[in-house]
Amino acid sequence: MRKWPFSKWLILAALLALPILALSQAAQQNLTLIVNGRPGVATVVQLNGRSYVEIEALARIANGSLSFKGNQIMLALPASAASAAPAPSPTAEPANQGFSKEFLRAGIEEMAAIREWRSVLTNAVQHGYPITEDWLSVYRGQAAKSLTLASVAVTTDSDRDALRLLTNELDNMQKLSNTILESRKSMDYISPDTLNNDPLDQRIMNCAHSLASMVAGRQFQDDGSCH
Repeated sequence: MRKWPFSKWLILAALLALPILALSQAAQQNLTLIVNGRPGVATVVQLNGRSYVEIEALARIANGSLSFKGNQIMLALPASAASAAPAPSPTAEPANQGFSKEFLRAGIEEMAAIREWRSVLTNAVQHGYPITEDWLSVYRGQAAKSLTLASVAVTTDSDRDALRLLTNELDNMQKLSNTILESRKSMDYISPDTLNNDPLDQRIMNCAHSLASMVAGRQFQDDGSCH
C-alpha cells in the first residue's frame, strides 16, 4: 500500500476544516431576539438565507418550558398577554358606578343654594320681614345657575336620575317662593307659622333629606320624596 507524505495529509485536513470553521465564525451572531415583547440575547445562525436560534434560548426568552421525552422535544410557550386579555377600547364608556365626582360636587352646591333660599324665605316669614321679588330673585338666580352646572356635569345614569330630582326640588322651591310673594302682595300680614304645616314646604324638606342620603351613600335611590 502506497503511503502519502505527511504534508499531503496535513493539507487534506486543512481543506476539510475550512467550511466548518467558516460556518462557525461567519454564520453565528449574537442578536437581540424579541418574543411577545420580551427581549433577550440569543445566538442566531444564518444558513442559506434562513435564521436559526437555539431552542433553549427561545424557551428562556419566551418564559416557556422545555422538556425531552425519547426522541421528542416539547416546547411550551405561554399565551401572549395581548391575545389573552385584549386592552379595553379607550373610547369605551366606563361602567355606571353611582355619581361622578363632578356631578356630586355640583349637586351639593345646588342643594346648598336651595337650602339657603328656603332658609332666607322662612326666616322672613317668621319674623315679618319685607319680602320683595327683587330680593328673592338673587337666591333664585343662584339656584338656577347651580342647576345648570350640575346638568353640564352629568356623565352617568345616576347623575341623570338625580338631576331630575334636583330639578323637581328647584321647581317646588320656586312655587313656594311665588306663593309667599303673592300672599305678601295681597295682604299686609302673614302669620309666622304659615309654613309650619305647608304641604309644599314639607315636600321640599323631605326631598332635601332624601338627596342628602344619596350624597352620603354616593348612590341613586329614589324614595318618591322629590316627585
